[in-house]
Amino acid sequence: EHIGIYGEILRRAQDSENAVLINPEKLKTALLDMLGIEPRELMRKKEKDYRASGADDPGLSRDQLIDLMVRNPRLIERPIVVCNGRAAIGRPPERILEIL
Repeated sequence: EHIGIYGEILRRAQDSENAVLINPEKLKTALLDMLGIEPRELMRKKEKDYRASGADDPGLSRDQLIDLMVRNPRLIERPIVVCNGRAAIGRPPERILEIL
């Protein structure tokens, strides 16, 4: 069953040719605040790029983690849906219903 969702959907890039440009300031403030999480919680820790990029370093600061996600969009858990001033990570998909 498909649910019609209106809002801004940020999807991770599949490759560099269709990479999504993410505004670091938006990610740093609005999006993370709307989700109520810290940068590492938005990262796909099982992704090969997580270790390869150095994101697994526990000493990285919040800004360093955000910079890593901007440079490596595959690290970002997705989809992220923003609707009516609220945001949710769409895994599981039912989470999206909470912000509609």
